Amino acid sequence: MKTTCDFCKTEYSLNRAPTGPVRCAVCGHVWTAQAPSRRGAALMFVASLCALLSAAVFAVAVMARHRINTIEDRPLVAQISNVRTVIDAAGAPHFVVSGAITNRSTEIYGVPDLLIVSRDADGRPVAHQKFMPSATLLDAGASAEFSHTLSAPTAGVKKITVELLDMGDAK
Repeated sequence: MKTTCDFCKTEYSLNRAPTGPVRCAVCGHVWTAQAPSRRGAALMFVASLCALLSAAVFAVAVMARHRINTIEDRPLVAQISNVRTVIDAAGAPHFVVSGAITNRSTEIYGVPDLLIVSRDADGRPVAHQKFMPSATLLDAGASAEFSHTLSAPTAGVKKITVELLDMGDAK
């Protein structure tokens, strides 16, 4: 605890708050030292809580804005739910890819063609096949399922992905 003589302004550092009057060693003045106020600590605590709350509100606002931007940038999302192998009449194996296209926006959107890409173990494309989904328009929040049998062989394929094609994509 720090205290200062009221008369000569000599400063003292005390290990603990005094229980009675204090006498200055320089000028002999006697005064009653007051224990330090805890008000500063309480204000610091309140200020820290306010800063923490502000940071949390800012983080939520940024995440919400990012989600809105993501939906605005990509309102339609295509996901694969199942890939199975079928054997055709000639005995050749083919993949049947099933999934859904979801409209995450609040507006009606036209559904573009889908591109299914077969990839090798390193993620490089082995083959790709474009097809038209069954739905041409999706209402806000709606989903449409798709299922497509690939004509490409299954040899060397380790992963299959699906992409929505833009009108300008020519693959």
